[in-house]
Amino acid sequence: MKQILLSLFAFMAFNLQAHAQTCTPLGNQTSYGTNDSWIGYVYSNSDLTGYVGYVNEGVAGNPNFDQSFGGDNVSYATNGCSTQTETFSVRYKLTKTFAAGAYRFVVGADDGYRLSLDGGATWVIDRWVAQSYASTTYMVTLAAGTYNMVLEYYENAGSNRITFNLAAICMGTENQSVYGTGNIWKGYVYEGINFDTYKGLVTEGTTSNMTFDEGFGGNVVTYNTSACSINTEVFSVRYRLRKAFPAGTYTFVLGADDGYRFSLDGGATWAINNWTLHSYTTSSYNVALNGTYDMVIEYYEQTGNNRVTFNMLQNSVLPINLISFTGKQRSGALDLNWKVSDDSNPDFFEIEKSTDGASFAKLGTVKATSSVSYTYTDASVTTGNSFYRMKMTDLTGTTTYSNVISFRTNATVSQGINVFPNIITGNSLYMESAMAMTKATVIISDASGRAVSQKVIGKVNKGQISTIETSSYKLPAGMYFLQVVDGNENISVKRFIVK
Repeated sequence: MKQILLSLFAFMAFNLQAHAQTCTPLGNQTSYGTNDSWIGYVYSNSDLTGYVGYVNEGVAGNPNFDQSFGGDNVSYATNGCSTQTETFSVRYKLTKTFAAGAYRFVVGADDGYRLSLDGGATWVIDRWVAQSYASTTYMVTLAAGTYNMVLEYYENAGSNRITFNLAAICMGTENQSVYGTGNIWKGYVYEGINFDTYKGLVTEGTTSNMTFDEGFGGNVVTYNTSACSINTEVFSVRYRLRKAFPAGTYTFVLGADDGYRFSLDGGATWAINNWTLHSYTTSSYNVALNGTYDMVIEYYEQTGNNRVTFNMLQNSVLPINLISFTGKQRSGALDLNWKVSDDSNPDFFEIEKSTDGASFAKLGTVKATSSVSYTYTDASVTTGNSFYRMKMTDLTGTTTYSNVISFRTNATVSQGINVFPNIITGNSLYMESAMAMTKATVIISDASGRAVSQKVIGKVNKGQISTIETSSYKLPAGMYFLQVVDGNENISVKRFIVK
């Protein structure tokens, strides 16, 4: 019995001594793993405190790993001490030499994780939150050199897991904001329907024609670019072309299977937008252009057939057909009204004014719209004669002039007729009548009394101003007489001079 008691006492003392021993963590927490083998410094708390020891992940030639720590809320052994897999954290370190090129980093975890390529100074991936398993992808083009990678992880509660995957990928290196010129589009090709991974450059169009019809070689085939090839399923392309357009109207026709859109301002707005999944469909856009435009076509292919087409037509521009140009006086102002035909293509109208019918000055400008009727108000009407005409410019830059219309304000003729201006240098003069006439005829005679022209005006209202065109008579410089008769009645004779 005594011997049994002594043995029991010795066993208890041994266990007490064993439990009293201190666990010593190994590792210095600062060294980086090499040769694709990470050193993971393990901590008993979720905030990277309470260091217990280190572990290794990855093998020579392959730094990728998937670690679940043996399960939820179990003891996890390290080189040093163990920790319970609940509310703990790990800081993995690896120094790795990269050749110049493009790489894809994929990190996933439950819960928080973050990845640095510069020793923890900055984080290229950062999801430091409590969460169920989620992954993040980071793609980058690295310069040749050695990088100090740090991967930090913490587990809050419940499931625990961290994964790391690194792969070299093929990516294009061109500046993707550069526009094509000379009718040749630059097409920037991407994996994914949202321009995810840039793969390289292609071109469309020729030096003489910017239209194109691209089928990418077929469905689910390899399509080559300047750098990398893609599979023609689930990809996207952004085409760019800077183009100078002479003044005119143009129709753009864009078609695709699947989504497509077209911009004339670098992608700020979309003139055509059919960014949906569908079979081959076309859309058109008609617009007046004059200048240099940054055109962008965006296209994506989801699955199945793939095709994108672009065509442009320059529409012939018809001259401005002025239907009417009239004016109406009101208190202290004069409203000018004009109308053009539906098939006219005006760019803008310049209103010009004269007080002598010969020398005109610009009064204002009216920009053309989709309307055919326009109005301009002269709020600076003065006493006496006022003459108006329009300088009309179409979309090609061609300029034409309207007829001249005239008005007389607060200075009506009391009897007979008034002819103005008395001295003309142009091709028109104007007659204002103090009376109504039903069969008015205007006769122009030279200084010798020889009639050089005769024009039937017909009905004339009291106070009406009529335009007398002299251009067809080619009057030489000298003195002339203008006689007005109404039927057989002589109304008045006025003198004027042609310079």
